[in-house]
Amino acid sequence: MKSVQLTVHGIVQGVFFRKYTVEKAFELGVVGTVRNNEDSTVGIEATGDEKNLAAFIAWCHRGPARAKVNHVDIHELPLKNFPDFRVVR
Repeated sequence: MKSVQLTVHGIVQGVFFRKYTVEKAFELGVVGTVRNNEDSTVGIEATGDEKNLAAFIAWCHRGPARAKVNHVDIHELPLKNFPDFRVVR
């Protein structure tokens, strides 16, 4: 298991990025949180096994159809336990 913090840059607010991130996380068995940041980025903290977390991060580089991801900052975190994956405000 591994935990990461992602900051997704680009056109990522107002395009249902958070909603589809939650759906992708459930599909892959990843737990954590997603939020809109004040600087128009999307912030994600996620925990999962290496394979599923890698697939989740790859998806975050693309995002949903209406998003335009420019780049993703990735930082490893100490292992965090989340009960599920949810949007936080």
